[in-house]
Amino acid sequence: MAEESYQLETLAVRAGGAPSQFHEHSEALFLTSSFTFDSAEQAAKRFIGEEPGNIYARFTNPTVTMFEERLAALEGAEQCVATSSGMAAILATGMGLLKAGDHIVASRSLFGATINTFNNYFKKFGVETTYVSATDVAEWQAAVKPNTKLFFLETPSNPLTEISDIAAIAAVAKSCGALLAVDNCFCTPILQRPLDLGADIVIHSATKYIDGQGRVLGGAVLGSKKLMEPVYGFLRTTGPTMSAFNAWVFLKGLETLKLRMDAHSANALQLAQWLEKQPNVARVFYPGLPSHPQHALAMKQQKTGGGIVAFEVKGGKAAAWRVIDNTKMLSITANLGDTKTTITHPATTTHARITPEARAAAGISDGLIRVGVGLEAVVDIENDLARGL
Repeated sequence: MAEESYQLETLAVRAGGAPSQFHEHSEALFLTSSFTFDSAEQAAKRFIGEEPGNIYARFTNPTVTMFEERLAALEGAEQCVATSSGMAAILATGMGLLKAGDHIVASRSLFGATINTFNNYFKKFGVETTYVSATDVAEWQAAVKPNTKLFFLETPSNPLTEISDIAAIAAVAKSCGALLAVDNCFCTPILQRPLDLGADIVIHSATKYIDGQGRVLGGAVLGSKKLMEPVYGFLRTTGPTMSAFNAWVFLKGLETLKLRMDAHSANALQLAQWLEKQPNVARVFYPGLPSHPQHALAMKQQKTGGGIVAFEVKGGKAAAWRVIDNTKMLSITANLGDTKTTITHPATTTHARITPEARAAAGISDGLIRVGVGLEAVVDIENDLARGL
């Protein structure tokens, strides 16, 4: 299909792939480890890249390819590389594009596992990282070194929903010859398209909103064909691959992504407004609120505020745990992007493995709670939280 002529909600349903010889209407699930060839010559040509086609499911599978093409169409990217998880996508990006002696400038407001990947594994192979403010563009400029090769941020950030100015940071990266990678997990391409704002690479944990129902794990890296070539090469060789079944689930998830993101966002805004009125809530973090420090920027580069609300309760960890433990309906889990509302205590879960100093620098207090707002009636979510508040 001529993808550039269709709207996002149409691409989410129609883009990517074509029916097989059986002319199926719903995308086919190809459960096979390998593929056969018509001749030894054809096999040879496929293995060296002279002829396109499927070879081995570690790096070629028709269902995975359909998912990659659909997500690439939504993000406006030339190519998508699907991975086994969101963290595998970050690993593949670093291993494909960086080498010993390179330097990363990263937002200090990152998911805890991302920080640990940079600090414990990239560092082991000679790649150093400097952490800066997610919102102060001057800090990104000041952190640049002659060997800086990659800028990395997530916006909105996890869990405080800080908003980074993608276009401004992209300009800094371009001026020093570095690439900008943006984790777009919280927004998805429905709410934000980082490549349109100057980013070079987009990363997803498809596990979250792209699936949307907490069923399977997956990730994706997107960008130009030139940049994706070494990322795909790492995947082909080492195998942090998306399974065909998971890709099929994600294809179905993409079909309803626009509807779900609109609903998540509407519910989250209503819940954030309610939380601001609660006497035991010290502060609410939600980009759709005028009280959010980057509200204007969020409304400029996102279509809505998204589905994640964080709030700080008075009384620290004990009060936060009391709120969480008194819920009866909400799911106490660190996942997000689900039709079911989830609730977690970041300081002791998603960011527990980073140092207390790093948590403090990122603004993650012991009283902070993160809610991944689902699709239940908002009044029921409010009533569930009210028990502990």
